[in-house]
Amino acid sequence: MSVETLRLRQQRLELIDQRLLPQQFEYVACSSAAEVAQAIRAMVVRGAPAIGCAAAYGLALEAIRVQDRPAAERSAAMATAFARLAASRPTAINLFWALERVRRRWNALGEGNGGEAAGELLAEAQAIHREDEAANRRLGEHGARLLADGVRVLTHCNAGALATAGHGTALGIIRSARDAGKRVSVIAGETRPFLQGARLTAWELLQEQIPVTLITDSMAGHLMSRGEVDAVIVGADRVAANGDIANKIGTYMLAVLAERHRLPFYVAAPLSTIDRSVASGSDIPIEERPREEVLGFRDLRWAPPEVPVRNPAFDVTPAALVSALVTERGVVEWPDTSKIAAIF
Repeated sequence: MSVETLRLRQQRLELIDQRLLPQQFEYVACSSAAEVAQAIRAMVVRGAPAIGCAAAYGLALEAIRVQDRPAAERSAAMATAFARLAASRPTAINLFWALERVRRRWNALGEGNGGEAAGELLAEAQAIHREDEAANRRLGEHGARLLADGVRVLTHCNAGALATAGHGTALGIIRSARDAGKRVSVIAGETRPFLQGARLTAWELLQEQIPVTLITDSMAGHLMSRGEVDAVIVGADRVAANGDIANKIGTYMLAVLAERHRLPFYVAAPLSTIDRSVASGSDIPIEERPREEVLGFRDLRWAPPEVPVRNPAFDVTPAALVSALVTERGVVEWPDTSKIAAIF
């Protein structure tokens, strides 16, 4: 995609405001860690890899903001920045992976020159940005080999360029298959309650003239039963050491349906999304989003305001339902603890 999900302009991080798509296309500018944390929390930017990149830039911007202050003040400001960004969203592991990578760089620099430290952190954030796009492209090439010419792919949520530094994970596989000359069509579930499939995935694919049909989430089983789906491809927000997958709520349902209809269920995730510190999916924290997201959308309300609401943003799909995990280092069929350890 020619559109940049996030970009650095004149010491400000500009993020596509994904809350407004597809009706409006606007960038939100951030110049501090606090502003980046708020953008992540408010879903201006979303998607695990994109959140990680944004967080890294947020730390760099904070270092730039306080570079002329005394060393003790710089250290206190950066400690607050790390804490604010870490608290912005709990499930996507790329956030914590990026924060830890930048933290190691910050700690190695000590309390020397503030301007030098800011430059080093900015370079680290830019490296994370470049590496994520490169990983997605390699991932896409590996995944494209799994798809036959003429394949009809069902996907969920948005795991495209908008969710990453570029190219995408699940949609990256679809883009790479298209670029390899294969005919690919996509069925996009709308992904309630935040409608990332309807608003973002459909928009991305239309931009690139990749055939896409939008359905409600509850239609997936019907289409599978009629033989209208050949494969399911999703992204991930965290992969446990045993191959269990945390992804957007509704993913588990699709995996069960895919098994019932003997369809391959592929998960696309860079290594930065794999968290070997958690043994299984039961150890992954599941974010609960605000109740207002279920009661309606934007200014429209369709439910009684007093009704009790549950709004888990993610669910966990057991590794036993995952036909293959696609990473930048290759395809791991039927992932488990030993197979995932081997790719590191």
